[in-house]
Amino acid sequence: MKRRFIAACAVAAVLSAAATGCVQDTSGQGQGPTSEAASARTGRESEPTRAEQLRISDATEVLTERCMKRAGFPYWTGTRLSLEESRSPGYVNDDVDWAAEHGYGSRIQEKADKARRANPNGTYRAGLSPQRRQAYDKALDGGRHATVLTAEITIPGGTGKISKRLGGCSAEAEKKLYGDPAAWFRADKAVTNLQPLYVPRITRDSKFTAALASWSRCMAAAGHRYPDPPAAQDAVARRAADLAPAEAFEAEKRVAVAEARCARASSLAAVARERETYYRGTLPDRYDELIDTHRRLEHDAYTRAAGITGPRA
Repeated sequence: MKRRFIAACAVAAVLSAAATGCVQDTSGQGQGPTSEAASARTGRESEPTRAEQLRISDATEVLTERCMKRAGFPYWTGTRLSLEESRSPGYVNDDVDWAAEHGYGSRIQEKADKARRANPNGTYRAGLSPQRRQAYDKALDGGRHATVLTAEITIPGGTGKISKRLGGCSAEAEKKLYGDPAAWFRADKAVTNLQPLYVPRITRDSKFTAALASWSRCMAAAGHRYPDPPAAQDAVARRAADLAPAEAFEAEKRVAVAEARCARASSLAAVARERETYYRGTLPDRYDELIDTHRRLEHDAYTRAAGITGPRA
């Protein structure tokens, strides 16, 4: 169950803007699992909403496009999903209306995948001569001589390192938004990989396990026998391979709607969010500065992004 919980967090980060939390708030506030009130008590910046994270991402694309044009290359910003499409069910979804419309988001994922495959930037780059392609890469991300950033992350049993190259217009865009791209990279990767420190405690928590058992009983009563939400999502994905697309999507929505209704009836989503907030709040003090830096830089980035691009509809 622990691995499933962490995997669901990773999926959520892919489908929507990356967040430190695993279980999204679908109360209509658009707020992450740590509320503004809780942030005020700790003296920290509140976590950005999903809409704010998307605005930072969109501003990054706009800044990259402007920079590439100055470097003499065209650059196309990515196709944007709507704000509604950009959310993910995460570990468990309790938004019945969203589930009735999108199921588990398979068609949204297909739309995003199609947009990535059709991205004209790749086609343009592939059509360049070797010399121009090298110049394009250098302009975009620094090419082979870009600065390599390294961040220490938490892994089961200790720590590890993750690296990325950053230069060119990518570095310029991040500098304009975050001020210090290296500090942002290290803080972001470290904070978003703190999950192994608290997820095992959530999955063993008596409140969480009781809510999960209640959810599973509710699902069984609705004709869907699954021990947990990821098991339901996995089964839906496997079954889709044997069905026509339209039939598969209707089956996906039926299970997703049942999951959402049971998540509300059992309070599983609410309990998971509350327990996640609680256990993240008990992380060792040595992570406080890292978390504070992460939130401050992201807050500053949003403030700058708001002056660059508008919100998603």
